[in-house]
Amino acid sequence: MRIHHCRCFCFAGKEVKRMGSLWHENRKLFHEVCKGHYGRKMIVSNRSKIMTAEQAIEELNKALPVHNQNRRETDYLYHYVSGDQPILYRVKDVRPEIKNDIVENHALEITRFMTAQNYGEPIQYTSVKDTSGKTEEIDRLNNYMKTRNKDYHDVVLGDWQSTCGTSYRETWSCRRDEIEEGEPGFDICSPDPRYNFIIYSSAKGNPPLMSVSIQTDEEDRTLYYCTTKSYVYCIRDNEVVEAESSINGHGRILLVEFPNNPRRLSDVEIVITMLDGINKVQSNRVDGIEQFVQAFIKFVNCEIDEKTFLKMCKIGALSVKTVNPSMPADVSSVSSELNQQETQTLKDDMYKNMLIIEGMPSREQNTGGDTGQAVYLRNGWDFAEQRAKIDEPVTKRSEREFLKIILNILKTKQQISLELTIADIDIKITRNKTDNMLVKAQALAYLLQRGIHPKIAIHTCDLWGDPDKVYVQSQPYLEVLYQTAAEKQKALEAEQARQLELKSAENKGGDGID
Repeated sequence: MRIHHCRCFCFAGKEVKRMGSLWHENRKLFHEVCKGHYGRKMIVSNRSKIMTAEQAIEELNKALPVHNQNRRETDYLYHYVSGDQPILYRVKDVRPEIKNDIVENHALEITRFMTAQNYGEPIQYTSVKDTSGKTEEIDRLNNYMKTRNKDYHDVVLGDWQSTCGTSYRETWSCRRDEIEEGEPGFDICSPDPRYNFIIYSSAKGNPPLMSVSIQTDEEDRTLYYCTTKSYVYCIRDNEVVEAESSINGHGRILLVEFPNNPRRLSDVEIVITMLDGINKVQSNRVDGIEQFVQAFIKFVNCEIDEKTFLKMCKIGALSVKTVNPSMPADVSSVSSELNQQETQTLKDDMYKNMLIIEGMPSREQNTGGDTGQAVYLRNGWDFAEQRAKIDEPVTKRSEREFLKIILNILKTKQQISLELTIADIDIKITRNKTDNMLVKAQALAYLLQRGIHPKIAIHTCDLWGDPDKVYVQSQPYLEVLYQTAAEKQKALEAEQARQLELKSAENKGGDGID
């Protein structure tokens, strides 16, 4: 029997086959697709363990209906962010020849902003304790992540996370003949959540029971790779494919879920009705302009044939004659111009409310006289920062599960110290630390002058993504500039002793002269 060491299900080469069709149309509104149940559903089993292939098949069949609904919603949101939105398929009954379908893709704006907030800077691992040996090992771990382009995979993961409400990270062990010198013995990817999911136990803490990755073979048959902590089952047509099944040599599930928030809500779906409304307003607005330009011609008390009308359209003029003075002839256009100012007010209101709900900063221009901090607070950047901090613990929880897998692989391959544990590693999600840099630097200087411990001061000013490393590297300089009370007392006593020695020497010298 083979032992399972590595298996990756990115499915890059079979994406087209498994999608079923290259064409996709989001004709329905999202609430019709999710049936009023927003957020991706967590798949939970009443089992505490999966020990046999029969149990794995049973749990798979129970989970697939829930996953298929999650996949349906995920697929909708994925294409919605890509620009396939219901406004493109609207039906216009009045003057259908004038139909402008305008997509203002604010959904893409939302997902790009949220991804940049959390993953614009690479996630850094820092040392919890000021131990030089542990710090060196954690630096090596950061270098391994850089070698495996983790920053790229984080961006892909963040995009799925914001778009669909959840995402996954796959880790696998590499054979020694697959890696070059200096490379770590693992690799990672952020697979498509439409073809990957995890079944959780209903026990306390909802530990993962089994991960499922969906693939197709060369004959277009669907394969389900079901990974438990002890075994990997390849299931096809409700039967185990023994040739593709193996023991799980890692002893843990290698797929980790990264939910966007505890409710697994997408950043798009919480405002999707507003986004549809903005598209509708803008499309009708352009229709209104075109209908005003191409207004119907109204003939009152006069008759005109088609030939004369076409001639009028060509030369741009028409002569009509009033036969009966009591019924004067008249030619005019039937039009009513849309009030652009009121329409813009409506659109701005919907866009502003969308930003408030999302916790995104506005784009208001500076009216003059504002400081940088005032603009930061007024335009919502501080609120956006606080909203991002709320979601940080959700991401860090998943990141720790991922680190447990990585440490297990690296220790097995003797590429990292056996003494390094998950408790030694702190996770830092860094964002823009240079805003109000002068104010932060002034705060740091003030805290140090007032006798605050340098480590606390460096943490408080929020200038660096890895304050512990900054403190360790700055210690030789800080010890010269700033002293503790005991060190100051010792220096004072030494200075007093030196002064006494000088005075004593002067007194002895004076006695000798006399």
